[in-house]
Amino acid sequence: MLNALGIINIEDSTVNIAGLQDYRPVSAISILGRYRVIDFMLSNMTNSGINDIQVYCPKQPRSLVEHLGTGLHYNINSKKGQLRMLFNENATGSDVYNNDILHFINNIQYIEENDKPYVIIAPTYMIYKVDFNDVLESHIENENDITVLYKSVDNAKENFIGCDCLTLEKDKKIISIEKNRGKYKNRNISLEAYVLSRSLFLDLIKLASKTSSLFWFKDILNDVIDEYKVTGFQVRGHVECVNTLSAYYKASMKYCNREGVQELSQPSWPIHTMTSDSAPTIYGENASVKNSLVSNGCTIDGSIENCVVGRNVTIKKGAVLKNCILLHNVYIAEDVKLDRVVVDKVAIINHVRKLEGSDLAPIYVKRRDRI
Repeated sequence: MLNALGIINIEDSTVNIAGLQDYRPVSAISILGRYRVIDFMLSNMTNSGINDIQVYCPKQPRSLVEHLGTGLHYNINSKKGQLRMLFNENATGSDVYNNDILHFINNIQYIEENDKPYVIIAPTYMIYKVDFNDVLESHIENENDITVLYKSVDNAKENFIGCDCLTLEKDKKIISIEKNRGKYKNRNISLEAYVLSRSLFLDLIKLASKTSSLFWFKDILNDVIDEYKVTGFQVRGHVECVNTLSAYYKASMKYCNREGVQELSQPSWPIHTMTSDSAPTIYGENASVKNSLVSNGCTIDGSIENCVVGRNVTIKKGAVLKNCILLHNVYIAEDVKLDRVVVDKVAIINHVRKLEGSDLAPIYVKRRDRI
């Protein structure tokens, strides 16, 4: 068991998954049919042996609460650990004030009362695989005050826009943090995941609260970077940043086949999620399915290619779907043609016969909409 408190952090305003985020927090957004975005970071923590985890939720918590349940499906030891959801009960009307520091301050007793010597903090919108045992071991061995996870990329002009970038010295000491504005191709992208002692974490969130009511944890980190040994830890595997609708679409398309899912979830490193028992999918005599992820409980009698299909979706005869994402309980009528469309749950597409988006601007159909 890893001797650290895990904290699933909220995301700031640079993350805006238009449409989908209107109805649930980013962490609860459905991805790849059977998962939620939070499942990947929670699985990183529990697979690493973290049994004591706090999940912070900024607003609209219902779908996240339902999905997390007691946390048993994340393989958390119910006798030695716990999964605790925490909210900002003093949230203001303006989102600019509802930062992670305010969440931590309003729930500080649960951090102070915890007996773990270290804290591991990470948001959910960065999807990757990491063993936090390796990170904590490096943190202790190098006598770091703060360790920041990062990914070196060569596509920062198009991706990771708005994310933090790290300037590193040869020993990976971080000397500055700035925003990625898409100016340079090669960047060290901060994953906004941090390892530090619990006592230092408490000191920093109290300092941030006194310094500015608008400060996020990453802001106070940037302020004190010269006062502490802040070192980078590079994540070697693939990283997907799901911070816009097009980024969400791109990530879903990348993993919408057996090989893609196997890259994320392996027998030695499973992605835990809440399961939903339902009947197998029924494929009609007119069904044609190519390179797609199809969940349980569907009825498919049309043609789908390069699609992610959630549970209990109905696709009628003559419908042709390419490069689409359908969330749960969607209904697609006969002869409907869709290409690069994201359809939110319980939506019905019946009267409109053709929708076509693009990779950079997929069309979004609202939850429970009828078109």
